[in-house]
Amino acid sequence: MIKFGPSGNSLSFAAEGYKHTEEAAAFVKERGLDCYEYSFGRGIHMTEQKALSVAKAFREAGVEISVHAPYFINFANPDDEMAEKSYGYVLDSAKMLRLLGGRRLVFHPATQGKDERPIAVERTKERLKILRDKIYMSGLEDLMFCPETMGKTAQIGTIEEIAAFCEVDPIFTPCVDFGHVNAREQGSLKTKEDYRVRLQYLIDRLGVDRMKHFHVHFSKIQYGAKGEIRHLTFADEVYGPEFAPLAVALKELALEPYIVSESDGMQAEEAAEMKRVYLSL
Repeated sequence: MIKFGPSGNSLSFAAEGYKHTEEAAAFVKERGLDCYEYSFGRGIHMTEQKALSVAKAFREAGVEISVHAPYFINFANPDDEMAEKSYGYVLDSAKMLRLLGGRRLVFHPATQGKDERPIAVERTKERLKILRDKIYMSGLEDLMFCPETMGKTAQIGTIEEIAAFCEVDPIFTPCVDFGHVNAREQGSLKTKEDYRVRLQYLIDRLGVDRMKHFHVHFSKIQYGAKGEIRHLTFADEVYGPEFAPLAVALKELALEPYIVSESDGMQAEEAAEMKRVYLSL
């Protein structure tokens, strides 16, 4: 089934007196939400004991948990030593994900750097083949590894690039950040058809079974000439995208993704709003 939830904790989490990640499980559940994404963006600083405690709380609440790997990952970096660090960030995040009782791991694939884009993209793809091998050798192939579409033009992660990366192996499932797509493409997502064309492209490349339960990030995002600037809330009337046309496209294509709100400080509230909109169709 389709799932809705926040990335991390809304401002309201602390405002209501909550402090611990374990408490996020009930906080999310009380708002009628189904999932939660924990970010290791600044590094993996959680102990195994803490992970098991968090896992227990989420399991008892019936809320699914995913993780976002560190932002330092860059599989296009020409330095092999830096690539090894990127492999480590993904694998260490995956081991924590398993302790947390989740199945989905999101990661940023790469930054273009000084190379021509085709060179950087091809290097990223070759490194993902090595990552695939390391995942299998580590016995982590039961997890879902989700390379994310990126919002800045200097980053590797167009929809086409993510599709190519996911063609490397079935362990890779797209994370489509529609706010990123819209920012990168200068406000391209306006109608149901805008969403449907991009979703159908991924279905055609990867198959409906691979896309049935793909991963989604969603928020409005301010953008400029080079793409993403900052995350916004649904209250913004200048930048997009809007969720309602996506909800219709998902219904029509019979897709049931895991949808994570990344709205600025309003993640849980706007995840609940997306669920309301979806269920009202």
